[in-house]
Amino acid sequence: MNGIHAQENGKTFKVSDKVTVENVRYDNRFGITVAADMYLPKGLDTTKKYPAIVIGTPYGGVKEQGAGIYAMVLAERGFVTLAFDESYNGESGGEPRHVSSPDIFVEDFSASVDFIGTRPFVDRERIGAIGLCGAGGFAVTAAQVDKRIKAVATASMYDISRADHYGWKDSMTKDEYDAMLERLGEQRWKDFEKGEPEYLPSFPPDATTAVPEELDAISAEFWEYYAMERGHHPRARGGFTTTSHLSFINFPLMEYIETIAPRPLLFIIGEEAHSRYFSEDAYERAAEPKELYVVPGARHIDLYDRTEMIPFDKLESFFTEYLK
Repeated sequence: MNGIHAQENGKTFKVSDKVTVENVRYDNRFGITVAADMYLPKGLDTTKKYPAIVIGTPYGGVKEQGAGIYAMVLAERGFVTLAFDESYNGESGGEPRHVSSPDIFVEDFSASVDFIGTRPFVDRERIGAIGLCGAGGFAVTAAQVDKRIKAVATASMYDISRADHYGWKDSMTKDEYDAMLERLGEQRWKDFEKGEPEYLPSFPPDATTAVPEELDAISAEFWEYYAMERGHHPRARGGFTTTSHLSFINFPLMEYIETIAPRPLLFIIGEEAHSRYFSEDAYERAAEPKELYVVPGARHIDLYDRTEMIPFDKLESFFTEYLK
């Protein structure tokens, strides 16, 4: 299952003529097949060894969106890159569909290192990772135990386990928490009796032309990206099976973030991002070397696809320095 397949699926961005893209498959340690796009600098000399970067998608996104943009631009700059779909989502394997698992999503980063590090043109001592949105937490957590990841950058990071366990900005009360667990427990019985888990997609199958007026500010921002022409992709419907929350509630991400040192961490946040507190708090907990990089005027979703705002020069210099 660790081979290369023809690329047949469209992306939300135009692929540069400075790179080549190969659609690949490989298995993680749970036996789930991970689908990814490997971006190579055009004219890559396969007799030489290059630094590589594995890139995880925004939470609920697919490799044909923001992760692919990061992979493409960094491949233009000389890196071998791999943008992958998390297990149970996108083109990756796993049943039932749209399950979310912190353990397996963290493993998908290490499985991606397995694959990229065994390419003959990759220097396995020079592999880094980038996590966008929720994948930021997964990338950091993977690096805690996977020392093959030599440097980690995140952009618009979300700590999904913190949000699920404590609520938005840690605002959930004890009564609300208990009621949530009661609801999720009841849902498990419903899922068992039905024979499949409840999945309520956040976004429609086809792109829309406007943001629904009833949405709160954060939901409206995600709608703008995922549900409109800007970033819409039919495999990125948003949301996960309802009972997936239980795994995150019981699995704190980045619990040992300080142990990543002396390998470096770079947290990139938008100045106007609603999610910036996740990165700011993770930065405080992390050990040196670390850096918090603020993009002026950027919102959370702007670091998914706004190439004029994403600090690619910073990412290039960061990985060039630490993947020597």
